[in-house]
Parts: sequence; structure tokens; C-alpha cells
Amino acid sequence: MAFLEDHKAKFDNLRTSLSLQRRDELKRKANGGNSIIFTYPPEEEKLYISKFEEINDKDEFYFINIAQLLVDFIDMDGWADFKYYYNSFKNTPHIVFNSDDESTDLMDLILNEISKAESLNKIPVLLRTGALYGTGIENVNIMENKIVMNLKQPLVILYPSKLVNDSLLFLNFKPASKYRCTVID
Repeated sequence: MAFLEDHKAKFDNLRTSLSLQRRDELKRKANGGNSIIFTYPPEEEKLYISKFEEINDKDEFYFINIAQLLVDFIDMDGWADFKYYYNSFKNTPHIVFNSDDESTDLMDLILNEISKAESLNKIPVLLRTGALYGTGIENVNIMENKIVMNLKQPLVILYPSKLVNDSLLFLNFKPASKYRCTVID
């Protein structure tokens, strides 16, 4: 099982990337960004999340469950209204999940949780990011947001993916950006 072989080195690399001494290096490697993408095979997500919770012994991480935020977002207007909006805009899902209007959408919920982590002086960690598939919210939308770029501590994104020929594939098949981040593979 790859998890047993890879997790120690990955978590050591994460600790190194999060260290205060490495923050400037992180921003240089991430083209000015302030994010770390922590990759793992999608089928091993539960194992990696468990390990992440286990290493949170100092209570330094603030876990943000994207799947739960998606459910919360749907519950805000109710299933019937959500279904209507989603079907009306299924070719442009960003209008439903990441609009520029004043109504609260999924992206707003994510950014609010990241801001909450910052106010608690914790490292924000996005998990269950596979729930973003089909929402029109890409990792780069989050990484390039002003809130994330200005965090005191980097954002960590647990990312079910793989690297193939230096290309990042979200859920092992969808090309994804690694422009504003450091990738831990």
C-alpha cells in the first residue's frame, strides 16, 4: 500500500514547508502564493485525513471540510431551490458556487472558514476537496484569493490527485493548476 511507504516522507516535507524559516522560500517557489497542495491517491483519502488528524496533537491545524460546506450551502436555500439553480446554470456552475454577487455561495463559505482559521492563529487545511468537482471552483481560485495570499500561515490543501509528467491531475484525471502553490507529492 503506497500510504504506508509514502506518508512519512510527505508529512516530513509538509512540516519543513510550514516551518517559519521556510516561509519566504515557500512564497518564492509558489510564485508569490501562500498555499501548499498535499497530494495523495484519491482512494487513500481516509488514510491521509486520519494521519493529518493524528499529527494535529499541538492543535495547530484548522480543518475545513469542503464536502460539509457544500451540504451547508445547499441547505441554505433548500434542495428544491438548489436543484433549480443548479439545473439552470449547469453549463456555468461558477455562477451558482462562485459568483461575484452579494449572496453567499460556496466560495464565500470556504473563504469565511479560512478567515476563521486565521483569526484563531491556526493553519487552515482544506479537506474533502473532491467535492469541488463540478462546482466551477478550481484550486487556483482559492489560492489566488486575497485572503489566502495574505494569510500569516500558508493554506494547506489536501488534494486527491497525482502528478504525471509534471502535470497535476485532480482526482487523477482533471488537469489542475499548481501555479500559486508548493506541491508535496
